[in-house]
Amino acid sequence: MTSSRTRITKAVIPAAGLGTRFLPATKATPKEMLPVVDKPAIQYVVEEAVAAGLPDVLMVTGRSKRALEDHFDRNYELEEALRRKGDQARLAAVEESTDLADIHYVRQGDPRGLGHAVLCAQAHVGDQPFAVLLGDDLIDPRDPLLSRMTDIQREHGGSVIALMEVDPAQVHLYGCAAVEATGEEDVVRVTGLVEKPDPADAPSNYAVIGRYVLDPAVFEVLGKTEPGRGNEIQLTDALQTLAADTSIGGPVHGIVFRGRRYDTGDRSDYLRAIVRLACEREDLGADFRAWLRSYVTEEMAS
Repeated sequence: MTSSRTRITKAVIPAAGLGTRFLPATKATPKEMLPVVDKPAIQYVVEEAVAAGLPDVLMVTGRSKRALEDHFDRNYELEEALRRKGDQARLAAVEESTDLADIHYVRQGDPRGLGHAVLCAQAHVGDQPFAVLLGDDLIDPRDPLLSRMTDIQREHGGSVIALMEVDPAQVHLYGCAAVEATGEEDVVRVTGLVEKPDPADAPSNYAVIGRYVLDPAVFEVLGKTEPGRGNEIQLTDALQTLAADTSIGGPVHGIVFRGRRYDTGDRSDYLRAIVRLACEREDLGADFRAWLRSYVTEEMAS
C-alpha cells in the first residue's frame, strides 16, 4: 500500500476505556464526561478536531457510554425550557455541542487495546489518512498541534505522531520514539518505537502523546499485529512496523510539541488542568485567581 496524501477530514476518538482511576465517579459516568470547568473533557477534544479542519468525528465507544451520544445530541426539552426563560447564553452553550461536528459512533466490544480501538474505525475511515485524538490529553487551542501535524502529513505523506520531551525517569509511562533530526526544528523522523520501556532501555526521552495522524496502511498492519504489552493490540507496535518499513505506508514523522498540554487521565493532573483553565477564563479567571492566591497564602501560613 502506498502512502496517502489525501486531504484529511476524519478524526477518530477512542472512548471505550473504563476510567478505573476515577472510581467511584466513573462507575456510572464515562470518564470522558467528567467536567473540566464547565464542559466535559470530550468536548474539548471534539473542538480541537473541528478547529483543525476535521469535521467528521468517529467515537469508538463501549458499554455504559450512552452519555457521550446524549451530550452531542439535541435536547429539545432543555432547549425549549431555556428559550422560554430567555436564557440565551445557556441555550447557546447547549446548542454548541450539538452543532460542533458530524459525529458517528461504533462500539469496540472487547477492550483489546488502543490498536484494536483504531482498527474498529476502518470501515468508517476507508482508504483516507485520518487523525486519532486521545481524550486524556487536552491541547490548548492557542497551540494548534493537530493542524501542524496534518500539514506535515500532507507534505511528507505517511504518518505523523506527537512527541513531548519528558524526564527520562518517566519514559516508562509512555510509548517512546527513536528519532533522527530533519531540517525543521520541531519535526523529526521516527525510526523506531517502544511501548513503555524501562528507562535504561529507552531509545530517547521523546514520549508519544495522544495525537496521531495516520496513513490508512495502519489498518493492514494492525490486523496482523499480535497482542503485546498488557496482552493488548498496541498502536505503538503497528507504528514501529510502519517506521521500520516505509514501503508499507510511507515514513513516520514526529512533531515535538512544546506547548500547553493538560493531562486529564490522572487525578492530580486533572485537578491541575481545571485550575489552569479556570484561571485563564475571561469570565472566571480574575475572581478565581484572587481566591487561589488567598487560599495558598493561608495554607503557607498555617
